[in-house]
Amino acid sequence: MWQGVKPDRFSFFTVVIAVTIAMGISVFVPLLYKHFFDLLADANRAFARPELIRVIVIVAFLNGTNWLLYRGAMMLNGHFQAHTMARLRQLSFDYLLDHSYTFFANTFSGALVQRVGRFARSFERLADSLIYNMIPLVVTIVGAVIVVSLIEPLFAMVIGVWVLLFCAFNFLFSRWKLKYDIAMAAADSRTTAVLSDTITNHNTVALFTAAPKESAFFRQVTNDQASITTLAWSLGSVVDAVQVALIFVVEFFVFYYGIGLWESGALSIGTFVLLQVYVIQLGSRLWDFGRIIRVVYESFADSKEMLDILNLPHEIIDRPNATELKVPRGEIAVGHLTFRFQASTKVLDDITLTVRAGEKVALVGPSGAGKTTFVRLLLRLYEVQEGSIRIDGQDIREVTQESLRRAIALVPQEPILFHRTLRENIRYGKPDASEREVEAAASLAHCDEFIEHLPRGYDTYVGERGVKLSGGERQRVAIARAMLKNAPIIILDEATSSLDSHSEALIQDALSKLMEGRTTVVIAHRLSTIRKMDRIVVLEQGQVHEEGTHEELVAREGGLYRKLWELQAGGFIQE
Repeated sequence: MWQGVKPDRFSFFTVVIAVTIAMGISVFVPLLYKHFFDLLADANRAFARPELIRVIVIVAFLNGTNWLLYRGAMMLNGHFQAHTMARLRQLSFDYLLDHSYTFFANTFSGALVQRVGRFARSFERLADSLIYNMIPLVVTIVGAVIVVSLIEPLFAMVIGVWVLLFCAFNFLFSRWKLKYDIAMAAADSRTTAVLSDTITNHNTVALFTAAPKESAFFRQVTNDQASITTLAWSLGSVVDAVQVALIFVVEFFVFYYGIGLWESGALSIGTFVLLQVYVIQLGSRLWDFGRIIRVVYESFADSKEMLDILNLPHEIIDRPNATELKVPRGEIAVGHLTFRFQASTKVLDDITLTVRAGEKVALVGPSGAGKTTFVRLLLRLYEVQEGSIRIDGQDIREVTQESLRRAIALVPQEPILFHRTLRENIRYGKPDASEREVEAAASLAHCDEFIEHLPRGYDTYVGERGVKLSGGERQRVAIARAMLKNAPIIILDEATSSLDSHSEALIQDALSKLMEGRTTVVIAHRLSTIRKMDRIVVLEQGQVHEEGTHEELVAREGGLYRKLWELQAGGFIQE
């Protein structure tokens, strides 16, 4: 968390110093109360009056100074905490963005959002505990023990032992309870993740009439959370009960032993008031200490999940000597490429393939053949394990990820848009694009045909993940975004899969213009869309099974491509 605090460390230390001085004044003022009550007990009232007024004036001045210091510290603390929390959120956000595709595929997005939020809030609670509780507690304990030890050492010793017992119990018990606080935080994350996942897939739930099943599953998740939360809170009640008992004990001692000293004349009324004020202050602060310890441990538990992610190394990072990718031509050379997921079987097995500059190559094959994995390796969403991928002779592992992805425009099969305006979504391909460039790309992708009918046109918000648009409209926005990017290498992952026949005919012409003069890799399941490709590469079980033009592959007896073509054309697969 220090990375978030460091830029505002001056404000932080100023707040700490101001609060420390204010609490020091709070410890000193009871000494004036002692003097005040001793004067009241004095028989010589005429002599005592001027001194009493002087004491009142000093107390008013000190309390006013205390108020100014404390309020000023609180205002500065508000600025410090707000900006530090913003930096922690930004730190988490930036670090998450650098994680790999695999990380996000294996992690609930809802849980990640929850972790980032709790991480920032845990800092807020820790900072509040330090400034509002820990500093006042330490100053009060140290000051009270020093003052009381000068007046009555036995009282100081009893108070010191009492404070140690109070703090030790809270510390040890809260530390033991930490595992339940962590479990409670994990249960909260799981509830959020399940809720987010179910809401995201609400259409699937409705189509499969699975609402009762999902409701029962969510009820089990929330019941599990309720059980661990009840246990954690019940243990907190045990702490409260022990604290009350310890406060009763010390108050009884102060009254009982104090009465004895007063009867013997060894204790004045003012000293008795002083002791009682300190006991009340310490009791209040120590009661807070039990809560502080719980808050600190709970905050550490809340932040632990995010800290684990921040301490998790990124799977794919730029090498120290990585250079910017230069793409004068756009040739892609794949040499002996092999890839597997962990210890599973090979997804790609010793693939050697060259896509010449400006060539249009389609990848086809049955599901699971490795087409999507190949594209993700090309984009370096997965790291190359064996073999190599080179673009114009440059190994993609030796160049920066940013420059690699700047050189490639992807139109995915299922484009997901930001909940922003259409203009912002299209301009994502080129942030500095002019209005004319945005509208030209939209027109080329035939987005203008539906945008002009929207009440707010390009300023229309598309909804979360683009849900306010149809599948075909989202696809056209993704194509317009790729056109605007103007990258030398194009990847089309079934770019016309969500379009009707009329829209597809329009888009095919736009895509032809987009691909012109650019190296293009097309993933295709509908073989009718790739007949005009320069070359078709057929993958099966992670290997290049055959390659050639459409005409060559259709003419090949017993070939896999011919079987796929006949199947899609309405024929039968010959055994």
